[in-house]
Amino acid sequence: MPRTLAALLALAARGAVGHADPAYPAHPAGIVPTQGGGSEHIHAEVTYEYENDRAVVTREHAGDPTADPQGPLPIQRQLEFHQSRQLVTPKVEAGLYRGVWLSFAVPIVIAQSSELDQLGGTDRAALTTFTDGILPVTGFDAQNPTAPPAGAVVFRSVNRHGVRELRGGLGWAPMNQALDDTQPTWKLGAELHVSVGPAMKFDAVNPGQETGVATGVDELRLWTSVDRRYRYLESWFEADWQVPLYTRETGLFTDPGFGATKVAPAQTASAAFGVDAYVYDDAHGHRFDVELGARAIAHFAGRGYSEMWEAFALAGDRRTAGPLVLDGDPTKPGVQGVSHPGITNLESYLETSARLALGAALGRWRLTASGEAIWRTDHALSFADEGVDLPTCPTGQPACETTDNTTVDPGTREVNPLHVPLIDQVGHRYRAEDSFGFVLGLQAQLRFSL
Repeated sequence: MPRTLAALLALAARGAVGHADPAYPAHPAGIVPTQGGGSEHIHAEVTYEYENDRAVVTREHAGDPTADPQGPLPIQRQLEFHQSRQLVTPKVEAGLYRGVWLSFAVPIVIAQSSELDQLGGTDRAALTTFTDGILPVTGFDAQNPTAPPAGAVVFRSVNRHGVRELRGGLGWAPMNQALDDTQPTWKLGAELHVSVGPAMKFDAVNPGQETGVATGVDELRLWTSVDRRYRYLESWFEADWQVPLYTRETGLFTDPGFGATKVAPAQTASAAFGVDAYVYDDAHGHRFDVELGARAIAHFAGRGYSEMWEAFALAGDRRTAGPLVLDGDPTKPGVQGVSHPGITNLESYLETSARLALGAALGRWRLTASGEAIWRTDHALSFADEGVDLPTCPTGQPACETTDNTTVDPGTREVNPLHVPLIDQVGHRYRAEDSFGFVLGLQAQLRFSL
């Protein structure tokens, strides 16, 4: 029996910021595009999504004279982050043999932009983001650098667009209810995500020349799913794991050496489940269904793009001598100025979502409209380690220290060049709180045989 396929693709990215990509990437209730058995050979689909994200940016406020010295570390609510993105993803699935198929998809970012607003009821003169020089008091508009932004906006990004990555996948269904109605449909799959196009970077002097959307990271995604069709209902479950394989030199995820730790992009693991209710389903391939789904994604600690990444890059440009400029070689006297990339070490956090989709099938065509609400737990946006204490050993050994201690000694190879006390030290770290987002999607799918 033919089945519905409703995939909702979104950026995580871990794109600049937002939920993991994709959201419901391989909906278990889809047709297995196999040769033979009455199933279709080819699936072609196009998905459009509008995504909107919001978060409150807070910062630890060590030394606050109004705080209780015996109380917890004071937190100052400073900014509100907003980001919108439009994404179009064409995708094709082709059957190779019974139960085996290939897939290819190209996520295309039509438009992506973000801004930081001063939180209502706050005074810029009292916010450490401005007093520390991370953002100018007048703000910064990357779309018009010669004029400060109006109103509560303190930072506006450039408009980004382009192809983020190419996705190629291989799937196998060892069980297929369409061929044996006594069994559920069980799928296994792997996808390779190859980063293409310019990486996301920020240029403080000429912002308009950096509008890329790629991460510069190639990733592998492994997934499995199980679904079962009943008379009027179809239930499904899916789990996946996504891990970085290779970081390109053109991206921002480079290892500076010395005492740098946790320089790799974060891994993710997720689980999703849901149920389709078939309101109408006839023998002519006409169907209307309602789907309810939920998902949880664990984002593990690692370096990545945060709500503050462009502001950090602005404050870390060595050409403008910003306060976040890195020391590229801590063993040499003075500061060997290197621009801060903007990406930082992010704390682990959990992302949960709920999804509602309405689908209509007319023969070989299927149309789906969906909406997804997303919540993320509070987490730190900047907490790079100070470095690594090397073991004691004889003089002249590059991976040792001559001083017998348990501290990171300044001016030695133990120092992490990516550590900036102004934002990474306890009492000065940034956090994302009260994060919420939503995605609205439309999808058209055609299935046919060669």
